[in-house]
Amino acid sequence: MDRKPIPLISAPEIQKRVGQLARRISGDHPRGLVAIGILKGSYVFMADLLRRLSVPVLCDFLMVSSYRGTRSQGEVRLLLDLSLPIEGQDVVLVEDIIDTGLTLHFLKKMLLARRPRSLKVCCLLDKPSRREIPLGADYVGFAIADRFVVGYGIDHNERYRNLPYVAYLKVQP
Repeated sequence: MDRKPIPLISAPEIQKRVGQLARRISGDHPRGLVAIGILKGSYVFMADLLRRLSVPVLCDFLMVSSYRGTRSQGEVRLLLDLSLPIEGQDVVLVEDIIDTGLTLHFLKKMLLARRPRSLKVCCLLDKPSRREIPLGADYVGFAIADRFVVGYGIDHNERYRNLPYVAYLKVQP
């Protein structure tokens, strides 16, 4: 059955906020940084963010899995690892959404073991009401209520990633 996405954050609102985040990140990292995107959900956000950074950037990706359907399974699996070394580098991890905090906890622990000079987290969306592990991001686009969101790279069963805005779906629990 097709679900109709209900707009939550418009494309112009997103672009305005991405510009603000890019200015803050550039200001905090004048020497440059390594941006690590978490696939697949962050790719649209990361592309827009990187184009607006004013400092040198190296780009890499990780892919992890913790979801089945609309719920986190509580176990995070690494599906694709970095191709660049990050030791001694200023790293910004780019996430689409922080929900329970389990994925972010897993990623921070793994990346900190590789001894970057610094590790910051940038997320487009933050759902603090769902947090199971008390972690947050250094750079947050939007805090949102506990809704199942899609669009701007975020999917439901690989659909809706192409929406230029963030929307929510009414889903059965």
